[in-house]
Amino acid sequence: MARPNPKTVVVWTAVSLVGAVSWAVLALARGEEISAAWMVAAALGSYAIGYRFYSRFIAHRVLQVDKTRATPAERLDNGVDYHPTDRRVLFGHHFAAVAGAGPLVGPVLAAQMGYLPGTIWIVAGVIFAGAVQDMVTLFFSMRRNGRSLGQMARDEIGPIGGAAAMIAVFAIMIILLAVLALVVVNALAESPWGTFSIAMTIPIALFMGVYLRVWRPGRVSEVSFLGVALLLLAIIGGSWIAESSLADTFTLSKGTLVVWMVIYGFLAAVLPVWMLLAPRDYLSTFMKIGTIVLMGLGVLLALPSLKMDAVTDFASNSDGPAFAGSLFPFVFITIACGALSGFHSLIASGTTPKMIQKETQVRVIGYGAMLVESFVAVMAMIAACVIEPGLFFAVNSPAGVIGDSVQSASEAVTSLGFSISPDQLAEAAKAVEEESLLSRTGGAPTFALGMSEIFSSVIGGASLKAFWYHFAIMFEALFILTTLDAGTRVGRFMLQDTLGNLYKPFRDVSWKPGAWISTALVVGAWGYFLWVGVHDPLGGINQLFPLFGIANQLLAAVALAVCTTLLVKSGRLKWAWVTAVPLAWDVAVTLTASWQKVFSEDPKIGFFKQREVYQDALDQNKVLPPAKNLDEMQTVVTNSTVDGVLSALFAVLILVVLADAARTCYKAVSRPQDVRLKEVPYQESRFLAPAGLVATREEKAELEAAGLTTEGGLVGAGTASAGEGGSSGSSGSADGSGAGT
Repeated sequence: MARPNPKTVVVWTAVSLVGAVSWAVLALARGEEISAAWMVAAALGSYAIGYRFYSRFIAHRVLQVDKTRATPAERLDNGVDYHPTDRRVLFGHHFAAVAGAGPLVGPVLAAQMGYLPGTIWIVAGVIFAGAVQDMVTLFFSMRRNGRSLGQMARDEIGPIGGAAAMIAVFAIMIILLAVLALVVVNALAESPWGTFSIAMTIPIALFMGVYLRVWRPGRVSEVSFLGVALLLLAIIGGSWIAESSLADTFTLSKGTLVVWMVIYGFLAAVLPVWMLLAPRDYLSTFMKIGTIVLMGLGVLLALPSLKMDAVTDFASNSDGPAFAGSLFPFVFITIACGALSGFHSLIASGTTPKMIQKETQVRVIGYGAMLVESFVAVMAMIAACVIEPGLFFAVNSPAGVIGDSVQSASEAVTSLGFSISPDQLAEAAKAVEEESLLSRTGGAPTFALGMSEIFSSVIGGASLKAFWYHFAIMFEALFILTTLDAGTRVGRFMLQDTLGNLYKPFRDVSWKPGAWISTALVVGAWGYFLWVGVHDPLGGINQLFPLFGIANQLLAAVALAVCTTLLVKSGRLKWAWVTAVPLAWDVAVTLTASWQKVFSEDPKIGFFKQREVYQDALDQNKVLPPAKNLDEMQTVVTNSTVDGVLSALFAVLILVVLADAARTCYKAVSRPQDVRLKEVPYQESRFLAPAGLVATREEKAELEAAGLTTEGGLVGAGTASAGEGGSSGSSGSADGSGAGT
């Protein structure tokens, strides 16, 4: 390996120093407010070091990516699910699919324990755990024709652990999708601006898909410009619609939104991936990343102070109003997406491995996209910490804690150790044109408040606070909806893989009857929980919402266990620590949390203790919040019982997976001659494409020698069929109808 030149050494030394100094300022500051810019600098410096060195080490030393090896997208291209997709479009799809509610909401809630614990976990967690999981899962799925996580577990760990993994993964995924859908419904209900703007992204995406596939294959730059221009028009048009006579048309109830979301989820999961899913996610990425980058620039320009303490008293007790539980393990459960999220492994073993052009692109797409999502989480933490702590706790405390008036809220917040007057609470709501901000729990309104605070300090002042607040609410809905559509498609793949063990035609993910049946079952499952949830505040997905964080992190344990097993089985035992170390941490966190949620004697934490308290009150005909009558008291008892049983069941299933994985690893080490991998045999690639978002000089020269542009394409296919939409099957045909090899 060539020695680095002095310029490179100086640059990376400077990056390291900036990151180190920023972390020191964040960690050592006590009793005074510091600028949020230090948090931005600490995060960006750490990400740069992690991507440049650690991800490169994993890609080339651990995984040994091979640019000469054909990917499933090239070998199996059918223009529906398998389709070589330009790495920039695929980066957008992958990022949009994995970046859902978690990075916006989790850090906001975790801010109740101070800005420091959550920020450390977000940055360190993504570098050593989350991004590693995403990249390694993507690599191994790609080597197995894009098999789902559950199917890989069954194939590589064994039938017992595999069956436990498939049951746990699918059940958890339905819960995650329904929770994400509920957040979208709550954000868009009665919001004509948000509904119109997001609805318009669908025809814009269809236009982009046809443009790349039929009209101008490979012209990613052109379609990006057109798509962004149309998206901006849709956003501006949404504000006009909200003030026009058409407002009623786009003002939808929660029930109506559920119906439309189920229809959209079905279509997005069965239509060719190039037609709707990939371009819509790519389009959404411009708004997602663009908004977060502007927010970061706003922090650097306005230099807002972090008003929350580095570590609050809630870090050492279990009485936080936003969520109950001590710092360990619940900060690491609350902050999932942005640090380590099991849901990501489903995308990395779902849509993305069927679309990636080259093995060398797993680094930028798997590791790089996760770093960007982590930065979203950092910005969410900043948004929560730049507003006054008194306002933060008034917004994030349930009505049972602070009451329903500004006077009672002011008194309750004061009892928590913070202060805010009734007039200040009323003025904060008025500034963003809301009737009240009290008990707007869930994290999303707090993120919107923080974003409006930062943006209005740079553009427009107080007069535009309301605009930026409602823009942020719409932005959050767009952020989450792209996770829902990709997740539904992945759920379809998972179910087809599972049913394929019983009836082989289902294993062909592009077999239309199998695709339609599986999709209908998936959307029917999360759609049912969503429908009941929007009509019953204690039913449907509301019943399962408390399982969201733990279930997501248990899913990460499955992914990391599969990855560790595959590293051992493929002869990479000396590198297995790369996934085994984050696996050990994740297991310690999630099983501790699961134990406390099942057996804790604190009714705010333990499900069964909560059941006991409510059952005792019910026996005495007493009503406890959030219940409003005896029927709802019975519902709370039922919910607590179900949540407790499922928490225990999920933990047991994960333990079965871990035990079977350990058995398989021991067998692979002790008897390597008996190892059998389900990896697809090597086939030489005829496809050329850059490894990163920007082609290097060497890659440009290689592409030019092959007669291709920097978009990439099949060798010998010519520039007319290069890139997304034109890299169209093994035959090199411009319409993507190649039969494959």
